[in-house]
Amino acid sequence: MAALDGTTAIVTGSSRGIGADVAKLLADQGAAVVVNYRQKAPRAAKVVAGIEAAGGKAVAVGADLTTAEGSAALIQAAVDNFGGLGLLVLNASGGMESGVEEDYALKLNRDAQVNMLRAAMDVMPSGSRVVFITSHQAHFINTVPTMAAYEAVARSKRAGEDALRELLPELEAKGITLVVVSGDMIEGTVTATLLDRATPGAIEARREQAGRLYSVAEFAAEIAKMATADVPSGHTEYVGGYEYFTK
Repeated sequence: MAALDGTTAIVTGSSRGIGADVAKLLADQGAAVVVNYRQKAPRAAKVVAGIEAAGGKAVAVGADLTTAEGSAALIQAAVDNFGGLGLLVLNASGGMESGVEEDYALKLNRDAQVNMLRAAMDVMPSGSRVVFITSHQAHFINTVPTMAAYEAVARSKRAGEDALRELLPELEAKGITLVVVSGDMIEGTVTATLLDRATPGAIEARREQAGRLYSVAEFAAEIAKMATADVPSGHTEYVGGYEYFTK
């Protein structure tokens, strides 16, 4: 049997990039996957088609996580299509996009994460897992400064992580574990591209500091491992460049 046979997973923000790769990897391990998108339905449909072509099960669901209706739609899709929910991967994040409201980063990176988890807790049985994805630049923002263009997003993601950790006692009471995966700047992501545009040379500078940067596929593989890793609730898994932030 594959490691995730019989498990249903929701991966937020999974129509492209890291989330899409995580969804495919979880499906390869036997999970039925709810692929979440906000606006890019064709991209999400392509992810689902790829999973199904490989023999897996998936469904695409359009949902804005900053609304209660969005969280509810994802959970309902997991229950209706696959009978439940045993794995929640909180990958969706943002705040650097143009044209968003001033407090959008906090709404998505903190409030939406907590609301999504609270809603999911109602249907997740004992033994379920939640994986929250963040960056070293956000995880260590209180001790290591980051680029000015990313600071507001970094602080909102750290606020999201802190708020999720405050739920650890409730999660423990339900038998649900929370794992945080923190990664360095990832080559090929939208965030890295926007940062390099705002601060020319940012990617190359970070690559030199870290020795190398992980690709989207490499980082996604590390996230997928945490779906079943034997680690305690509250564990933080550091992926790439960790030493720079702790020296």
